Amino acid sequence: MCEKSAAMMRGVIAACLLGLAGCKSPPVRDGDSVVARFWLEAEAGRTVEVTLPVSETSIRVLARPVISEFDIVNVELVRVELGLCLMFQMTPGAARDLYRLSASNQGWRLVLFLNDQPAGARVIERPIEGGVLYTFVELPDAELPALVQSLKQTAADVGLAVSKQK
Repeated sequence: MCEKSAAMMRGVIAACLLGLAGCKSPPVRDGDSVVARFWLEAEAGRTVEVTLPVSETSIRVLARPVISEFDIVNVELVRVELGLCLMFQMTPGAARDLYRLSASNQGWRLVLFLNDQPAGARVIERPIEGGVLYTFVELPDAELPALVQSLKQTAADVGLAVSKQK
């Protein structure tokens, strides 16, 4: 029975690896739905290896996201010293979780997935306060405005759906 469970687990992990392999996503067009999730880098436990689409950086991440579309309330395109990046604003509960997660995982990376495809990563240098997370994506700058509009729409749609359930 133990061998059967191990074989089944290997099959699940292989399916995850195939599903999360670094395939390059087509450009985002206005009106496309885009779901953002963040996965935490890890070296032990249930992990899968993912590859960023442009840099081809391989990163082992936990098998489940640590931040989901239900945690994100807004996304903006901002210019920082190194160029354009995405600014994700979290719900109050997710902001607290992000602070605790980032305080205890400094040196690790958060990997951004867009529609289940790895798209960028950021190193956790210090605890992330205020529920605001900045990250670069491996997409051309010209595609970022449409991406941000799609992420904003997804956040609004999710927020509306959640508020209707209450």
